[in-house]
Amino acid sequence: MYAVHGMVKQLATYEKAPEQVVTTPELYVIDFEANKFDVIVAVSAKSEEIIGMALYYQAYSTWKGAYIWLEDFVVEETYRGKGIGKLLFDAVLEVAKQQNCILKWQVLDWNEPAIRFYDKYQAEYLHDWITCRLA
Repeated sequence: MYAVHGMVKQLATYEKAPEQVVTTPELYVIDFEANKFDVIVAVSAKSEEIIGMALYYQAYSTWKGAYIWLEDFVVEETYRGKGIGKLLFDAVLEVAKQQNCILKWQVLDWNEPAIRFYDKYQAEYLHDWITCRLA
């Protein structure tokens, strides 16, 4: 979980919010063991290091039923453009398909590379919904 947590911190830095990561690798272990989330990782055949990950969990919509929420999805920068992201995303799509669920996620409106990636899947962008939270 240390590698996964490290990738999340890298993603937070890319998204200009590194100070907002308050989780720890230890908390990831506790929550993973409590089945609060699942994660699919991509591992380098050469170095055996984790080079990509997709962290997701099952949620429930009162309108649509169960769905998979893709919380974070990232590939190490030096491995981008090699099809690893597609393999990870397809693996999460397969989980959703096996569980007869839709897949939902968020993307920052300025993250053009990610939006271009999701466009290839003909993603539906829900512009009429505003994400809210309380901290």
